[in-house]
Amino acid sequence: MKRRTLDLLFSIGGLGLAVLLLVVGIVLTTNANFANTYVHDQLSAQHISFKPADQLTDEEKKSDCLREYAGEQLNTGKQAECYANEFIGLHLKSIGGGRTYADLGGPEAALKAQVAQAEQTNAANLADLQKQLAAATAQRETVFKGETLRGMLLTSYGFSEFGRKAGQGALAMYLGAALLLLLSLAGLVHAFRTPATETFAAPKQARERVTT
Repeated sequence: MKRRTLDLLFSIGGLGLAVLLLVVGIVLTTNANFANTYVHDQLSAQHISFKPADQLTDEEKKSDCLREYAGEQLNTGKQAECYANEFIGLHLKSIGGGRTYADLGGPEAALKAQVAQAEQTNAANLADLQKQLAAATAQRETVFKGETLRGMLLTSYGFSEFGRKAGQGALAMYLGAALLLLLSLAGLVHAFRTPATETFAAPKQARERVTT
C-alpha cells in the first residue's frame, strides 16, 4: 500500500472520530447544563437560606459547610447536600433521639393502645397518656417532614452530581476530539509531503527502485 494512501486513511478516520467525540461532548454538555439549571431553579424556588454565622449553634458551628454557606440562599447541589446532612440531619437526631420515622412508629402505636385501654376503663392516668400520645405523634410527624425534605434535597444533590459528571465527560470528549484533530491534520500534512510512489513497510531495495 502506498504510504500516502495509508496516511490519508488514518487522517480521515481520525477526523471522523474527532467529529464523533465532538458530538458526544456537545450532548454531554447539554445534559450537564440542563441538570445544573434544573437543580438551581428548583432549589431557588423553595426560598431556603442557611442561618447567618452569628446565629449558628455550637453544634452547627462544628460543620465546615454550614459555616461556609452561612447566610446564603440554597441553590446548588452541594449546598443541598450540606443542608440535608449537616443541618436537617443534626436536628432530626435531636428531635427523634437518633430514631427515624419508622422507629418512632412502635412507641406511638403502643401509646395508642394504652390510651384506648385507659378510655375503656376510665383510668386516672388517661389525660397523661393522651398528652404523651400527642407529643409522640407530633414528634413523629416532625421527623417525617424533616426526613422528607432531607430526601428531596439529597435527590437534588444526586441529580446535580450526574450533571457534574456529564460536564467532566464532555471535557474529556473535547480534549480527545482536539487531540485527534491535531493528529489528523499532522497526518494530512505528512501525506501530501510524502512522494506519491513511496510504499509503506516496503523492503529497502524495493523503496530504492521505486524512488529511482
